[in-house]
Amino acid sequence: MANIEIKDLIDSGVHFGHLTRKWNPNMAPYVYTERKGIHIIDLYKTAAKMDEAGSALNKIAASGRKILFVATKKQAKDIVAEKAKSVNMPFITERWPGGMLTNFVTIRKAVKKMAYIDRMKKDGSFEALSKREKLQINRQRAKLEKNLGSIVDMTRLPGAILIVDIKREHIAVAEAQKLNIPIFAMVDTNSDPRPIDYVIPSNDDASKSIDKVLSYLIDGISEGLSDRKKSKEKEAAPAAAKAPVKAAPAKEAVAKEAPAAEVVAKEAVAVKTEETKKEEK
Repeated sequence: MANIEIKDLIDSGVHFGHLTRKWNPNMAPYVYTERKGIHIIDLYKTAAKMDEAGSALNKIAASGRKILFVATKKQAKDIVAEKAKSVNMPFITERWPGGMLTNFVTIRKAVKKMAYIDRMKKDGSFEALSKREKLQINRQRAKLEKNLGSIVDMTRLPGAILIVDIKREHIAVAEAQKLNIPIFAMVDTNSDPRPIDYVIPSNDDASKSIDKVLSYLIDGISEGLSDRKKSKEKEAAPAAAKAPVKAAPAKEAVAKEAPAAEVVAKEAVAVKTEETKKEEK
């Protein structure tokens, strides 16, 4: 992962917190000072926390588990969707579906229903329906696609959840806590960091700040995925190398059998000649 430059964080506005009157006292360890009624976040602590979170995400990605990205606020939606797609991870950028984690079985059923509608359209059974039924099914499919289309590939609970703005996504935080899923989050000065496993004190309102922090974390995830790919290739290489070696003993066996066959043939010839001599006598 690339080194974190404090200057880059300042340029992106990561250090800007909320108004002092809106602050959460539990964020005090991460506050550097106050300027014009706004709290300034200590960027050295932010950099250290980003590094810690990046290393943890790297390990989770290398283990092959999915990381669920969550951001439903307007300025974070597009950034989160783009970053998650770049590493092929599931994400939620529309309304958080209640029970997304705690009632995952039901959510999977809804995803399967979407796949069933697609199959109907392919095999032609969809065309046999009435116009009204087609309209209803198409509306249902569009709604499911909007809310759950980004988690189609998530067949089991994620290995971690990455959240932008925990105050807005408090239901996601509560569900992840209940299931002991590690929570990574960008936490502003107006939020309570105590439920979060990996706190990244930062400005969670500015799109530049969100982009900067997520870009670093995505680098860690992509490195973990590439490490996993390399380890799989290494495991596959010895297996491929062993395959021809097994064929060699077979050739040796054939080679050994050949002289034996010659000896048998010679003995048979000798026996025949003896028999012919006896007959002549």
